[in-house]
Amino acid sequence: MLSPNKTTGPNRNRVPEVTLDFWLIKLMAVTMGETAADYLAVNVGLGLTVTSLIMTGVLIVALGLQFAQKRYVPWAYWLAVVLISVVGTLITDNLVDTFGVRLQTTTIAFSVALVATFAVWYASERTLSIHTIFTTRREIFYWLAILFTFSLGTAAGDLVAESFDMGYLTSGLMFGGVIALIALAYYLIHLDAILAFWLAYILTRPLGASFGDLLSQPAEYGGLGFGTTFTSLIFLGCIAALVLYMTLKRTADDADEILLEQD
Repeated sequence: MLSPNKTTGPNRNRVPEVTLDFWLIKLMAVTMGETAADYLAVNVGLGLTVTSLIMTGVLIVALGLQFAQKRYVPWAYWLAVVLISVVGTLITDNLVDTFGVRLQTTTIAFSVALVATFAVWYASERTLSIHTIFTTRREIFYWLAILFTFSLGTAAGDLVAESFDMGYLTSGLMFGGVIALIALAYYLIHLDAILAFWLAYILTRPLGASFGDLLSQPAEYGGLGFGTTFTSLIFLGCIAALVLYMTLKRTADDADEILLEQD
């Protein structure tokens, strides 16, 4: 599920190529989204409602910065991904913990919402390709789909790990195995690239959440007891390092593009 091409010229893609470092940072972002949401709501003591309102406001600002770029800028894009991961987690947590909605219901509801988003996106644009996010309308569809994948992944991950009593490690290994099967199907039997991408994108959320909970939750709840603060800081540091690498790489690629255009 790696991207074979890159767009140059006036129609610059506003989202990154799907490469190995894309999947690495995405997995870390979703893991941090799980632990950061718990840290703010529980450890800081803000509660779900206040945390949700604050993080939604911060996300709106971050998305405003992302939309203003009109091209892929690593720090703006990944800041939005980390924050939308936190907010997506909080949406599911609010529905389950505050309003008492069952995890089975939220999983089905977000699945329907995601399918509906893809249906409207395709009806409007005739494509779901992530390699042609050239316009504001396509970018809106893209980020809406991303939000629903995070909320769906949170609900599905919690459903498997808690309601089905599989535990965090077993759940993480299961979701990782399914992602590996999708990758094999893509490379060996040529599974549609767009379908493979979105399936993997959805499943990296419960994969990251499972391992985030495994690291942060106390031993009596099936975790390793590192705590949400330590776990969040570790993954934040890794994300920052990867974003710096991507920024430097992007700067070098832009310089090469300028030289090619001049030639």
